[in-house]
Amino acid sequence: MSNEEMYKELSDAIVSCKNDAVEAAVEKARGQGIAPADIIENGLAAGMNEVGILFERGKLFLPHVMMAAGAMEAGVALLEADMPKDAASKKLGVIVNGTVEGDVHDIGKSIVSTMLQSAGFEVHDIGRDVPLQVFIDKIKETDADMVGMSALMTTTLQGQKDVIEMLKEQGMRDNIKVMVGGAPATQAWAEKIGADCYAENASEAVAKAKELLI
Repeated sequence: MSNEEMYKELSDAIVSCKNDAVEAAVEKARGQGIAPADIIENGLAAGMNEVGILFERGKLFLPHVMMAAGAMEAGVALLEADMPKDAASKKLGVIVNGTVEGDVHDIGKSIVSTMLQSAGFEVHDIGRDVPLQVFIDKIKETDADMVGMSALMTTTLQGQKDVIEMLKEQGMRDNIKVMVGGAPATQAWAEKIGADCYAENASEAVAKAKELLI
């Protein structure tokens, strides 16, 4: 089986939301000698991204997404032993991730957190409907390198801008990268409020985080 076919099998296993299918596919990929990072990025994460797209289209529902996220975690756990010790312990950066106050949408943000974690970042997911000051407090507490803010409603987008203003007021803005996302957010919006980047989906969030932090 080619690596591409193996990645497809891993991705399909995640979309099936079944732990045993994911674990079997991971073991098979390990047996083929595929590197753990490639199994995660090209197989499991690709599947998780597909799950996110299907969820947005109404083809999968929240329980499926949570099961897929659990299956991905199980798959990643199997690979941890194979990762070079320094790679497992050396984090690429510290990221605080949350959905802004007034917004209870959680799923896209949770997928982003899972994939950033799998990619080697230390992620502090502070949940949904997060008061803006909590973002600031968590950034200070964890000495974060990046903050990710999701907003799924046009009425809550303003919260992303407000956090950036708060970071400036406290003299913290130069020391932290800001990523924004969510259905109403756009590249133009990110530029307007002075964010460092906009990510349309979880794969893009990982790519942008690597670009800015590594």
